[in-house]
Amino acid sequence: MKNLVKNCKMALIQAAPIIFDKTATLDKTIKKIMDAGKKGAQFIVFPESYIPCYPYGMTFGFTTGSRTEEGRTDWKRYYDNSVIVPSADTERIGKAAAAVHAYVSIGITERDAVSCTLYCTNLIFSPEGALIAKHRKIKPTGAERYIWGDSHDPDTYFPVIDTPWGPVGSLICWENYMPLARAALYQKGVSIYLAPNTNDNPEWQDTIKHIAIEGHCYVINVNQYFTKTMYPADLHCIEELAVLKNDICIGGSCVIDPRGHYVNEPVWNIEETICVDLDMDTVPMSRMEFDAAGHYSRPDILELVVHED
Repeated sequence: MKNLVKNCKMALIQAAPIIFDKTATLDKTIKKIMDAGKKGAQFIVFPESYIPCYPYGMTFGFTTGSRTEEGRTDWKRYYDNSVIVPSADTERIGKAAAAVHAYVSIGITERDAVSCTLYCTNLIFSPEGALIAKHRKIKPTGAERYIWGDSHDPDTYFPVIDTPWGPVGSLICWENYMPLARAALYQKGVSIYLAPNTNDNPEWQDTIKHIAIEGHCYVINVNQYFTKTMYPADLHCIEELAVLKNDICIGGSCVIDPRGHYVNEPVWNIEETICVDLDMDTVPMSRMEFDAAGHYSRPDILELVVHED
């Protein structure tokens, strides 16, 4: 591993989108980036599908063998508020990244520019404002498959960017339960592992600790905070939402160090920009006795083949 800049100031944006409203959520995104920049953030990370929202609890009228026109109408609203990449929307985010001279990672629902397929996507922008990585979720979980397609573009499988603090990559939400997907990032030497998600259960905290220990890397766990009252009142699926608890997603954003310990305790039940200082010396020091893709691997008997060609 090349020499790493010793310190990285990371900002975790635990926030609620303006649900189903791309323009308003973009406005909020820009404000959050600028605020984090004022706090000295060098790397700013948003949750999964922050723009336009993670549509928790919605079926869009899908049942086995049938759909409803009301569900199609809600889906079309979600589609209309999803983000084409690249577009004027991504240019706005890039300009904000450049204005504060920070890396920005953000989860979006991406709308394909040619087909009508949507993807759960994570974008990373450079401090100069360039879009430098696009990762699409390779396998949406459960009923997410009603909404998002699988990634079939090899460039979007496991992109890793080179930063002053080492290689940085991301897996989204339950992709992090895929052992071979994690190994694909370990093979690329990630020192900072981004895990944007929509998980506020205790088991998830165990998962991110395990990943940090397994990969001997910093894990950046960023979740949303949103409530039932934030959904638009004129959605057609209002009866589905009525049965949900009011506090739908309560956060828990935190950073885990390469030995599996909290750098900051998880933050619950509020919107907050969480600033955390990373000591990058910890990464090579932690790998002295265990390096998953180096001296603790056995490539003569174990091999991972990733089809990125």
